[in-house]
Amino acid sequence: MTETVSIKGGVHRDLAHDSAAKHVTGAADYTDDIAEPIGTLHAYFGTSGVAHARITSVDLDAVRAAPGVVGVLTAQDVPGVNDVSPTGRHDEPLFAKDTIEFWGQVVFAVVAESRDEARRAAALAQISYETLAHVIEADEAIAKGYPDVTDPMTLQRGDIAKGQAEAAHRIKGHMRIGGQDHMYLEGHIAFAMPGEDDDVVVHCSTQHPSEAQHMVAHVLGVPNNAVVVNVRRMGGGFGGKESQMNQFAATAALAAKRWKRPVKIRPDRDQDMESTGKRHDFVVDYDVGFGDDGRITAVDAQFAARCGWSSDLSGPVTDRALFHADNAYFYPHVRLKSRPMKTNTVSNTAFRGFGGPQGVVGAERMIEEIAYALGKDPLEVRKANFYGDTDRNITPYHQEVEDNVVGRLVDELEQSSDYQARRQAVLDHNAKGGIIRKGISLTPVKFGISFTATWFNQAGALVHVYNDGSIMLNHGGTEMGQGLNTKIAQVVAEAFQVDIDRIKITKTTTEKVPNTSATAASSGTDLNGMAALDACAQIKARLVSWAAEAWDVAEDAVIFVANAVRVGKQEIAFNEFISKAYMARVQLSAAGFYKTPKIHWDREKGQGRPFYYFAYGAAVAEVSVDTLTGEYRVDRADVLHDVGKSLNPVLDKGQVEGAFVQGLGWLTSEELVWDDKGRLRTHAPSTYKIPLAGDIPLEFNVKLADWSENRELTIKRSKAVGEPPFMLPICVFEALGMAVASVADYRECPRLDAPATPERVLMAVERLKA
Repeated sequence: MTETVSIKGGVHRDLAHDSAAKHVTGAADYTDDIAEPIGTLHAYFGTSGVAHARITSVDLDAVRAAPGVVGVLTAQDVPGVNDVSPTGRHDEPLFAKDTIEFWGQVVFAVVAESRDEARRAAALAQISYETLAHVIEADEAIAKGYPDVTDPMTLQRGDIAKGQAEAAHRIKGHMRIGGQDHMYLEGHIAFAMPGEDDDVVVHCSTQHPSEAQHMVAHVLGVPNNAVVVNVRRMGGGFGGKESQMNQFAATAALAAKRWKRPVKIRPDRDQDMESTGKRHDFVVDYDVGFGDDGRITAVDAQFAARCGWSSDLSGPVTDRALFHADNAYFYPHVRLKSRPMKTNTVSNTAFRGFGGPQGVVGAERMIEEIAYALGKDPLEVRKANFYGDTDRNITPYHQEVEDNVVGRLVDELEQSSDYQARRQAVLDHNAKGGIIRKGISLTPVKFGISFTATWFNQAGALVHVYNDGSIMLNHGGTEMGQGLNTKIAQVVAEAFQVDIDRIKITKTTTEKVPNTSATAASSGTDLNGMAALDACAQIKARLVSWAAEAWDVAEDAVIFVANAVRVGKQEIAFNEFISKAYMARVQLSAAGFYKTPKIHWDREKGQGRPFYYFAYGAAVAEVSVDTLTGEYRVDRADVLHDVGKSLNPVLDKGQVEGAFVQGLGWLTSEELVWDDKGRLRTHAPSTYKIPLAGDIPLEFNVKLADWSENRELTIKRSKAVGEPPFMLPICVFEALGMAVASVADYRECPRLDAPATPERVLMAVERLKA
């Protein structure tokens, strides 16, 4: 019997993150770990101390005279364009010139011999202002006639008036959904090295190296080919490093070219949180019509967002909120509108889910309203409204839902979590009265995968096979702890049938793969994996053609096997085979490329297929609430999530667990607070509460749907996993609502706003008791 030999680390297998050991031992190198050449300078931002004003005078003499200061940069020192807007709207100056739009806006940068000297000098600036009225909240901005910061969008299908007229019941409501700080472990940082002529190399912590490259070139007034941006890894990103790195990279590069010395800029945590964007706060106004059976007939809703002072990515973020305002539910008649409002706050930006979570929370609130109005289990209402076949499978943006597995996921989780028995136990417990009330909820997730800006759905990769049989892999994605590099290496190992330790993954750099898209929208593996596979296929095709001719066999007789190549009846070790190919002058390098098929989108019409496929999930949570204090705990959470045919189950499971906890923080404890002067008061870990070990569910069961396989031709039939599970902890939010509603015998929807902090829970309890 012949023993089967397999490679170490192909696809569909558990494999540790390639940098896991480095992470836990401190050996992983980040931008701040790059050895500083002699002569390195340090920059620090000087920021505004008002929320909205005209600048009447700026005196930086004391700054320039401070110890160690080399110079100061202002808008007048920008040789190119004083703008770092990621969307080309040119509404985001690198340095404020005449007007201040939010507290913490960058006015100048001081450059000194040390970071401490630069930081101390920045505080010496004398800036005078003529203060203006400011607006913080989205609904306040609407009331005061503030403009939309970018173009709003409407999604519409059916006849909304007809659907409302047919409804046996209608409920109108209003909900606030809070924002969230990214709270990455590694803050923003950029390190620029000047070169000859126009050249500059920037090492920085960005999810979008190509955009950083373009912004640096834009500010310096040089072509893109003069700028190289390198990213080895990030200590977390979550969307906060997609566009927000632009100002740091541009400032470091500008200073490096000005003084012809390396320059590093790294804000402290307070400045990082004050001056960089966050998840968008939303205000949702909804009007839902439904029948006695709980089925929705019409939804008319507006999603207004606090976008901040500039457009940044608020257009696509608010668009995606509308794309997910249906979640897993079919709306026969629907009209959804976005209002991306300008406010005098930091410009909000990408965050895991990219507006989708806010849309899903709005959908779940409407389901909750219906359930309380009819006295039904919310799960019964959810099931009644799930997308179905033929006449119930069209989204508000006119895309067919062709891969729906949400019903199977929910049914399986309902059984495996013993939901019905536990819900009855919760009802029985609450019926006894008492201080501690319980709640339980099971919620689904349907999340669209693809960039809604269609042109971003492309990727490149570069694969070199060296003549010793070792392989170098480079692609356009960035590694921020999610395991992207490990998964792409697994794809390459599988393609060549070699052990994964043969493969070296090099830093992401604009020198090797140009015009890359951000590592965002959960598409990093989908796009870059397929691009890498394309590069492998090109090299393999050349090798097969050469081997067939050299050994005089048919091409189908050349087969890659474990660490070897079988040519006819002969098996040649991979190293030896590659060496022979090199000697025969076979090209052993290829640039791969991939673009997502089938997708198209007409924003003006609000119609198309913006998503290649959907990822699904379901979660059930049980909570206990102290009705005297509003404090609570998550007793148990069960998750069943769809990642298609997983490339790496253990990494995917880790992503689901991490997303759940991060989403839990967004919905329960992470609260952004501005004072009446427009200053962010939650600007440090001491005032901003992320989930800690004690906040994790006491019992936490996470399982992947091992039967799932993507029906679309994605990389090895897998599905994206970065963003979709972020919405799973909505079940915790809904369970808290049930516990609160119990004090009034479930007669009224508690209408909790997010985050459901203990204070908000307590106020809701008191309101329902009254």
